[in-house]
Amino acid sequence: MTEPSPHDLPPLPTIVHAIRRIGVRQFDFSREVAVMAVVNRTPDSFYDRGRTFALDSAVKGCLDAEREGADWVDIGGAPFAPGPEIPAKEEAERVVPVVEAVRAASDIVISVDTFRPDVAHRSILAGADVINDTTGLADPELARVVADSDASVVITHSLASPRTPYASPTYADVSMEVADFLESRIERALGAGIPPERIIVDPGHDLNKNTLHSLELSRRLGPIVDLGYPTLVAVSNKDFIGESLDAERGARVEGSLVAAALCIAQGARIVRMHNVSESVAAVRMAEAILGMRTPSHLHHNMGERND
Repeated sequence: MTEPSPHDLPPLPTIVHAIRRIGVRQFDFSREVAVMAVVNRTPDSFYDRGRTFALDSAVKGCLDAEREGADWVDIGGAPFAPGPEIPAKEEAERVVPVVEAVRAASDIVISVDTFRPDVAHRSILAGADVINDTTGLADPELARVVADSDASVVITHSLASPRTPYASPTYADVSMEVADFLESRIERALGAGIPPERIIVDPGHDLNKNTLHSLELSRRLGPIVDLGYPTLVAVSNKDFIGESLDAERGARVEGSLVAAALCIAQGARIVRMHNVSESVAAVRMAEAILGMRTPSHLHHNMGERND
């Protein structure tokens, strides 16, 4: 099978240490996109409404995601959306047993969605490979926890503390302002001792942003990608998709896939998604169109007969 010619490829982002080992798995983010499945052990998660809140359901959700082709599972124990604070002890009790059980059964990449240093520390000890911090290292202690381990970190843009309102966010240029924020938090990570090959960035679609901001980020992802670190996008079933399409939470799959594909075309290399099998198919198709992977097989109009 013929490999795509380098001359046929669209410009690919220059990524710091594009070839990365995360846990026991290796990724070449210059030529592949990782699918991160979302598994929330919360009774009030915005999309699944508690479907994987029970421990056995959360573990099954992670292993099912792997069987459907996910490269990575992101386990959360506390929603970002405004609401009562979840005590750190309770958050840890939600996520750590899931990490332990999944790690015992699989070598899939495991991230834990937390901003708390203690939860991060306990999760890493339980087998987590990545800490996904929706506050972008607002707590310097979390950076130190990651630096003292082999874990990677996702630095996400947001302006408010989780579970707190942030009314009417405003930006003069949302893409540039998000990039500037992420650049400053990358410096914080490097200063704490986290090596560049363990840093990932996320512009934080919908986090303290309205629909127009998230749409702008989706079509102008360049300033974030140009920071030179693998870019993660968490677009799945978000409100900016619902408001764009006038679609309720159960009817946003198609919009989510389009948003993910357009972000991949601009350089996103990790997509955080709820609907795993559909997302894997969309991502692999995007990779094929962009010349990042060859088709699984070639038959149509390849022989003497015109089939």
